[in-house]
Amino acid sequence: MISDDLRDRALGAYLGLAVGDALGATVEFRSPREIREEFGIHRSMIGGGWLHLEAGQVTDDTQMCLALGGGMIAGEDWNLQRIADALAAWLRGRPPDVGNTCRRGIRRYLNDGSLEGPPSDWGAGNGACVRNLPIVLATLDDEEAFVHHTLAQARFTHHHPLSDAGTLAMGHMLRGLLGGAGWLGARQAASALVAKHPAFRFDPYPGHSSGYIVETLQTVLHYFFNTDNFKDCLVGVVNQGDDADTTGALAGMLAGAMYGVQAIPHSWLSRLDPRVQRIIHAQVDALLTGHPSPQWTQDAGTLWLQSREG
Repeated sequence: MISDDLRDRALGAYLGLAVGDALGATVEFRSPREIREEFGIHRSMIGGGWLHLEAGQVTDDTQMCLALGGGMIAGEDWNLQRIADALAAWLRGRPPDVGNTCRRGIRRYLNDGSLEGPPSDWGAGNGACVRNLPIVLATLDDEEAFVHHTLAQARFTHHHPLSDAGTLAMGHMLRGLLGGAGWLGARQAASALVAKHPAFRFDPYPGHSSGYIVETLQTVLHYFFNTDNFKDCLVGVVNQGDDADTTGALAGMLAGAMYGVQAIPHSWLSRLDPRVQRIIHAQVDALLTGHPSPQWTQDAGTLWLQSREG
């Protein structure tokens, strides 16, 4: 039996991811100064940006989560190939944006069937970290499975020790927040990351928010630990610009798990793509209960294509 509090936090994390993605996409690749000159403070979900999105439309960050989650809930067992097939089907659907490292990893799989890329200096991006939430939700009662599944899905495209460390640390923070450990538990997990990998130090904040996993998490953790509500956390993060859709998505995950779905501003949630919201609600229930969802065909790769058809 899933408690109301856990479901509220899980929905907060998943919907928070999508909201942060859609909010940040407007100012992706802009500098803080450029954002100030155009918006003052960017705080409205208006779409646009370099991808010319509609208001409330999400990017590859949320889409990869939906595909990975769909691959998980299409069967009862852990099956990385089913997840790989789902991500490959997503890529074939010509999404509006795909990170280079993710694209290379999925294309490698399509070419040779390998489920793990070779270690690479190019693998220290944030793509594996931002799509890991479905694994966190599905393994809350199994630490060993959490670590195994996280590293397996991460190394499908991003085989780098800093990607591994950042993705696992974010997952540990989320696991604690979903379980009610609160700010202190998350801070302890963040401190453990910095102690083991000092490159992630975020206090004092270095001020960079690129797609490099270190700078991504420095931005997310700085604003998460220096705000006390969902909105201020997200506004602070996305106004740093650069990889703002991904930093926004990751901050939305943490803040949503911390404060719950009711803390997401209605003005943002009401504009979020309703198809995406429906899928998220279905995935959260299936992932938390461990039961496959009859809503999806056995071919989990059709998940995102189905969602676009409504």
